[in-house]
Amino acid sequence: MFADMRAYRDRREAGQELARALQKFAARADVIVLALPRGGVPVAYEVAEALGAPLDVFLVRKLGTPGHAELAMGAIASGGVRVLNDDVVQWLGIRPEQIEDVARREQVELERREREYREARPPLPLTDRTVILIDDGLATGSTMRAAVQAVRGQSPATVVVAVPVGARDTCDELKALADEVVCGRMPVPFSAVGQWYRDFSQTTDDEVRSLLREHARLTRL
Repeated sequence: MFADMRAYRDRREAGQELARALQKFAARADVIVLALPRGGVPVAYEVAEALGAPLDVFLVRKLGTPGHAELAMGAIASGGVRVLNDDVVQWLGIRPEQIEDVARREQVELERREREYREARPPLPLTDRTVILIDDGLATGSTMRAAVQAVRGQSPATVVVAVPVGARDTCDELKALADEVVCGRMPVPFSAVGQWYRDFSQTTDDEVRSLLREHARLTRL
């Protein structure tokens, strides 16, 4: 955990700082960095550059509760994985058909982003690799839990979760799923990821594509 509890300037600075905590993975042929779009991509770009590792995206979509889209009741991920937050579902009395309706809409968006971001590039193979999953932060952790479960289905050697900032309870809970969890800052109290960035403007599709192209170009040089 980093001693500095000031807000990051932006996601790029957060990625640079996170990369320093992941230096033991530098220059290793087995390491792959996977970003959770969109906000995780600028963070992961800096990490992949610093480690000299391949960069790819791993698509996960939050399932927002009906009428309160920002509150996650679960998430879906590439590979048909779905994770539900049973506490939220029961607390709000969300019906199965409501879950299915939200999941269908998010599946359409997940598939669109898969096409948009990859630009015909195939996914990187994860079998027997050390996979570092990166997002810009962890609040409830629903999307990251879905990502870890989906990645596990591709038989990696090791799964590492790494974020610049996260809720302490969520970071601790993920240790039961991932082989290693790196949460750069775990402030208490924790209310929202965006609170810990001075610039938390939305990452655009164009920025995601640009960063993926740039990293692919640099790794070919």
